[in-house]
Amino acid sequence: MSESEQSILVEHVGRVAVVRFNRPDQLNAFTAEMSTRYAEVMRAADRDPEVRAILVTGSGRGFCAGADLEVVAAGGAALSAFVPPVEDLPMLGLNLNTPVVVAVNGPVAGIGFAYMLGGDIRFCAEEARISTSFARLGIVAEYGLSWILPRLVGVGRAMDLLLSGRVVTGAEALQIGLVEHVRPAAELFDAALAYASDLAESCSPYSMATMKAQVLADSSADLPAALFRARWLMERSFYGADLAEAMQARSEKRAPRFAPAPARVEGC
Repeated sequence: MSESEQSILVEHVGRVAVVRFNRPDQLNAFTAEMSTRYAEVMRAADRDPEVRAILVTGSGRGFCAGADLEVVAAGGAALSAFVPPVEDLPMLGLNLNTPVVVAVNGPVAGIGFAYMLGGDIRFCAEEARISTSFARLGIVAEYGLSWILPRLVGVGRAMDLLLSGRVVTGAEALQIGLVEHVRPAAELFDAALAYASDLAESCSPYSMATMKAQVLADSSADLPAALFRARWLMERSFYGADLAEAMQARSEKRAPRFAPAPARVEGC
């Protein structure tokens, strides 16, 4: 296994692909190679018809402490080379068909903050310490955070987190809407895996992929456009195979057997 492959590990637990940042001695601080590897792993999981949910977490006691300090210390040219191409930026998880659950098991800063927000649902350890950190380094809101953070926590709280670079705990992150679930660190992974497994086993991949695309598209649409899109997509789902399968499964008291999501969601 190459160094790049070792830095991002993948295992399959049932129909969940567990993607793990794996530089525990550096609190999983990111290198440029890790960004490339992460994008490759996430897209491969999204294409795999056996994978119905993705769970992203960190090895050891940290989630991701930001960019590797050697890169930061090397200055502008090294940092410019560190930034991945647009299609590989941390928000790429939002554009995948497959739901992405993030389990924040420990310290988060910088690009780690962006990878945390690049998922659909966030679980967080009560003890986790989370910071944007950019203002304290003389840099800006990176990787699209100025777009997504106000949508999650509101403009005022987004400005607070960005301008101060202060540390928030998992408990405060839940209070302000930065994460959706908080657990003690010892229980975090199992809780997040159970949630991801339920998505994988109980929910329609078509429905989840379509709703992800709807939310992303409607974030820049007006209400009439969102209603028109919803009406069109609703009609398609009423006659789709997944609704028939869900009702059949309920009548037979068994788990549904949904087909994989289409490669492209129409109408979004």
